[in-house]
Amino acid sequence: MSKTSRRLIFAVMKDRMTPAVQMTGHTQRGQCAKRMSILDAAADVFCRQGFAGASIDEIAAVACVSRQTIYNHYREKETLFVAVVEDVMNRANAMLFSVLSTFPDRADNLEDELTAFAVRLNKNCICNHDGKFLRKLVQTEGERYPHLFESWRQQGPGKLTTALSALFGRLAHKGALAIDDFDVAARQFVALGNADLQMKILLGGTPTDEELEKAARNAVRTFLKAYGRPAEKAGHPPQLAAISG
Repeated sequence: MSKTSRRLIFAVMKDRMTPAVQMTGHTQRGQCAKRMSILDAAADVFCRQGFAGASIDEIAAVACVSRQTIYNHYREKETLFVAVVEDVMNRANAMLFSVLSTFPDRADNLEDELTAFAVRLNKNCICNHDGKFLRKLVQTEGERYPHLFESWRQQGPGKLTTALSALFGRLAHKGALAIDDFDVAARQFVALGNADLQMKILLGGTPTDEELEKAARNAVRTFLKAYGRPAEKAGHPPQLAAISG
């Protein structure tokens, strides 16, 4: 076969294949968009109706898809619910790691640095839309359907305290904190940060920036009273420590 013939055959085959490849790409993007639409709609319905009260028909109506389309993607309501929790957890974890990357790593002005960090943690990970969604689902459905939250238990709160434990360990190693049990300190830091916000969060409210700042400041001051090093041990002359106290 001549080179000219081979080029001609190749050109014809390419022309025939291109629409199929393009169709595959369009189909994949369409399927992905459809799945995201279903997940978003399901999250909305589950949050309003709970697992038991939510229906596939309502989710389909909100997502603007057919009932059968949902079953084709997720088979049953329980599978869809787990997928929703995992989707929200993935977003929540991405935001959490973003906030954790801003944790202070020096002893300079530690109260202000930890306060600013606590504000970011509460605002972006606990009081945001995904945080409220997960908290409401766990509170309303966790006892009746504990198996549906297995991925949340494995990847949720434990990741925060584990990461904070390591970060506080780093500060303690540098001499900025005096901590015997880093896991306990991490849990206490989170609990203190939420202490002044619990009632508003429980009632579904969103704390203002002023409330977040005040709660964080109170939490950090209490935390440092327990774990902060005395001023003289941190390298400050005793007379300065006395003045500052």
